[in-house]
Amino acid sequence: MTDEQIRQAVLQALQDIAPEAEPDSLDPALNLRDQLDIDSMDFLNFVIAVHEALQVEIPETDYPRLSSLDGCLAYLKGKLAA
Repeated sequence: MTDEQIRQAVLQALQDIAPEAEPDSLDPALNLRDQLDIDSMDFLNFVIAVHEALQVEIPETDYPRLSSLDGCLAYLKGKLAA
């Protein structure tokens, strides 16, 4: 899976939980919850959507690694390469 495919899957999952979000306006280094003003339940739904889209196991202890777009992409790229 390419980096762009991973990115698109993550952005789609974000769009599903925060439809008003503008993916192009996200700062990839900043916290997604702060940028999108989502709560912990929405963040959990995001993690579940990413899991379903990419078929990758994401243990709860790794959730903090998904806090930013850059973090998501790096984490998922590593998981999918393994």
